Amino acid sequence: MTLQKLHSDEAAFHDRWAKATKLENVPVQAAFESPAALENAFILEQMGPLNGKRVLDIGAGLGESSVYFALQGARVTCTDVSAEMVDFACRLARHNGVELEGVVAAGEHLNVPEDFFDFAYVANTIHHVGDKRQLFQQIHSALRPGGKFFSIDPLRYNPVIQIYRRIATEVRTIDEAPLSFDDLEIMKEYFQNVQHCEFWILSLALFLKYYLVDRVHPNQDRYWKRIYRERAGDLWWWFPLRSADDLLTHMPGVRRLAWNMVAWGEKPR
Repeated sequence: MTLQKLHSDEAAFHDRWAKATKLENVPVQAAFESPAALENAFILEQMGPLNGKRVLDIGAGLGESSVYFALQGARVTCTDVSAEMVDFACRLARHNGVELEGVVAAGEHLNVPEDFFDFAYVANTIHHVGDKRQLFQQIHSALRPGGKFFSIDPLRYNPVIQIYRRIATEVRTIDEAPLSFDDLEIMKEYFQNVQHCEFWILSLALFLKYYLVDRVHPNQDRYWKRIYRERAGDLWWWFPLRSADDLLTHMPGVRRLAWNMVAWGEKPR
């Protein structure tokens, strides 16, 4: 598949998603503050205070992350290959009392200022792009010296997630390619101090609950969005599994079974 065809297909899919979504149904704060928002909570801790920082949100989708960063005082530019998604994110920002700069662009051609941003946030995007090296070259160009990128993407190894992906055919694009640990080597070509941390092994039982207990088909509701609607009082059974994952995700062989990997690195000064 050519990059042009890939971008066209991705844009069309996400345009439809944006058009089918209501502003009031997008949980901006929950995406970072829900007890199940493990990856975003970790990234916020690494970023530190955001007031006055320039943040580039790549593949921003519906814009929850862009709006959340803006609410923390950041100056945010959100990009997406889907024009409808960028429009939705900007409207979501105004709905929440903040403003964004929106740019319609594929990850391989960001069309943003060079040496400008303090942080680049890339969530659930790398596994959608056709040329990962070109994406990271673009991120490197956009960041100021000493600026950092943070990414969240699914790994390819967990058998439960592989089954889920085969079932959830209507809520994802067919060209997605979950990451491997080899992709960290691409990041190291452009950034220094590249590190990574994995999330969700035993805690993936929450997905099994949705399917086996709640009887929610993966095509009825996006599980990776549904987790943000969870309340702490309903997750009493899940918290011990999350705590066990804190140990398991530090075991070199076992952590390959995680659902998501957070990676981050710094542009050399």
